[in-house]
Amino acid sequence: MQISVADIERASRAALIAHGAGDWQATEVARAVARAEEVGNVICGLYYLESYCRQLVSGRVNGTVEPEVTASRPGAVTVDARFGFAQPAFTRGLPRAVGAARANGIASLAVAHSHTCTSLGFFTEQIAAEGLIGIGFTNASAIVSGPGGKTPVLGTNPIAFTLPGPNGPAMHADFSTAAVALGKITMAQAAGEEIPLGWAVDADGQPTTDPNEALKGSLVSAAGYKGWSLGLLVEFLAAGLTGSVNSLDVRGLKAETGPPHDLGQFYILIDPGLHGGTLADSIARVAGAIGDDPSVRIPGSRSKNRDPVEVPPELWAKVTGLTEATSAP
Repeated sequence: MQISVADIERASRAALIAHGAGDWQATEVARAVARAEEVGNVICGLYYLESYCRQLVSGRVNGTVEPEVTASRPGAVTVDARFGFAQPAFTRGLPRAVGAARANGIASLAVAHSHTCTSLGFFTEQIAAEGLIGIGFTNASAIVSGPGGKTPVLGTNPIAFTLPGPNGPAMHADFSTAAVALGKITMAQAAGEEIPLGWAVDADGQPTTDPNEALKGSLVSAAGYKGWSLGLLVEFLAAGLTGSVNSLDVRGLKAETGPPHDLGQFYILIDPGLHGGTLADSIARVAGAIGDDPSVRIPGSRSKNRDPVEVPPELWAKVTGLTEATSAP
């Protein structure tokens, strides 16, 4: 089915409100769902909507809470999401963090005690839209074991960054420090398909192509010890600097019931002119060098938005059903 981005946003908002979210909170989350679908990040789009709704009903996420914004120092802004959605918390904190970055040249924005933010790049591109470099980190429920190990310790722990350009982002990347996003494993399981070697290990720590065995075991880090080190850095910034929980202490993100996620996100906002450099010239120099090679690109430089979006009929039927629900699905 071909569904417009506007209709995806409207349906997502209606579903969230039907399950207990407040008006403005639902608006912010729906905007993120629609944007994920628009850029082709289906794992963070409508795929997550049902779990949001179920967790609203169970009380695992508070859909009406008002985030609290504070600033402990001129360049340090903190938002307590109070076990609500990450998107409304970020929205409340962004203007103050942008002001701090423009005043000081650099600032940090910590979002504490939130539900999963899902698509981290959704937030860094908003920072770049303000003319600032945006770098973000967040953790998730433990599903990644260390190289050679079998015990899940880290989440997929993504990093995202967006560099501003004259006509939109000059560079945009959003990637897991695991070899793959967990959603790709669950989607392969649902489709009855195998997964490539190098994505996961089974409960005994042996490489597997069976998504069922992978879900009983753990994912592996991207690029071995390099990805493992980056995943640890993300963990310590997202949990340690925000006062939120470690990946080890989070139940599965899509589980209907249980304690709140209580996750953190940590963002760095940088004025490109902070040290008198010429970011645009540097980007142009590299872009020019690779411009004639069709197989090479700066991440995000050739991204195309999708509108309308192709949505599986069964998924859209579930979405429209959620908009009509007034109790637990």
